[in-house]
Amino acid sequence: MKKLILIALAGFAINAMAASDGATLFKNCAGCHGAQAQKKALGRSDIINTWKSDKIESALIGYKKGTFGGAMKGIMKSQASRLSDEKIKVLAKYIPTLKK
Repeated sequence: MKKLILIALAGFAINAMAASDGATLFKNCAGCHGAQAQKKALGRSDIINTWKSDKIESALIGYKKGTFGGAMKGIMKSQASRLSDEKIKVLAKYIPTLKK
């Protein structure tokens, strides 16, 4: 029983840490996407807080590789290229939590 409690607490701590890291990482995005990811960046992008995590992760990886995007491709490539794959995963999990 104690082992299950420890595992549950560890999982909670990891989720809390990822949310905290996601909030920190998202500060770089908020200028264009809004504090709750509720804006069309520069009036041209989708509202990303409506996207699911897998779509966000796929888009960020695509921007990083230069294989994804339309009007925002150039701007987003420079932003995504600064992110490690792990940071992309954290952001992808965090952004949908901003949807109200």
